[in-house]
Amino acid sequence: MNILTFDIEEWFIEKEFSGNRGEKYAEYQAYLDKILNLLEQTSTKATFFCVGKMATLFPDVVKNIAANGHEIGCHSNVHTWLNKMTEKEALEDTRIAVDSLEQLIGKKMLSYRAPAFSIGEDNKWTFEVLAECGIERDASIFPATRDFGGFSSFGHKEPVMITYNGTQIKEFPICTTGLLGKQVAFSGGGYFRFFPLWFVENEMKKAPYSMCYFHIGDLLPETSGVMSKEGYEEYFKEKGTLLNRYKRYFKSNFGKKNAWNKLEKLIKTQQFLSLEQANATIDWSRCPQKLL
Repeated sequence: MNILTFDIEEWFIEKEFSGNRGEKYAEYQAYLDKILNLLEQTSTKATFFCVGKMATLFPDVVKNIAANGHEIGCHSNVHTWLNKMTEKEALEDTRIAVDSLEQLIGKKMLSYRAPAFSIGEDNKWTFEVLAECGIERDASIFPATRDFGGFSSFGHKEPVMITYNGTQIKEFPICTTGLLGKQVAFSGGGYFRFFPLWFVENEMKKAPYSMCYFHIGDLLPETSGVMSKEGYEEYFKEKGTLLNRYKRYFKSNFGKKNAWNKLEKLIKTQQFLSLEQANATIDWSRCPQKLL
């Protein structure tokens, strides 16, 4: 089972943090059109996790995705990491995002992904927040260590039913593989850009489940500059040291020139499902149970 997802926030990030440039919106739209055309050609459905502000600031983008028959999921309201929020703040953010997206497309939000996979050991209360907002399935767990936390103690690389304080959520974690003694992701974001396509495909074939995730920003061929200290701290909510900014520059730009060609080949050679479709194929009574 291969699941295909896209995180849609670039329009909002451009407006709020990067200058509100019309040429960037046109570029994002061109790549979204390429993605939607490719999915139509291959009869593939995907889940597009959209930030709530996309529904209010760029509603036509979200409606276009939905009109092409793809699932719309929630990706928070303003793309702030959940591990930088209080429980009250996260609840308000999620409620606003879910309501905005539901009002726009006229369908209930059932799927969610946290920005930067920012659900971990220290904010497991997020699952109660999601359930309170009507979310039934989550794709936020990164079961390894990473810059923004991760959840290395999670212990599952396949769909699992989470129970936390009596709340149940269907979890679709990111898949990882062992490499040089560490667990690393391989099927999305900067990891997909870093590894050769043959490696990604081989890892996907080894496992009965894989979760692929992409941003339009991952696919643009040009590189971005090093962020200013002020811009970095405003967006990432952490110290904008020179080291942190150059690490982010490298991770944001490595492998971008060939990323679209790799994605196109992957979608044309592999079979994918949306999160909604995958959920319908799973007998959840037989899935692993995870008590947090």
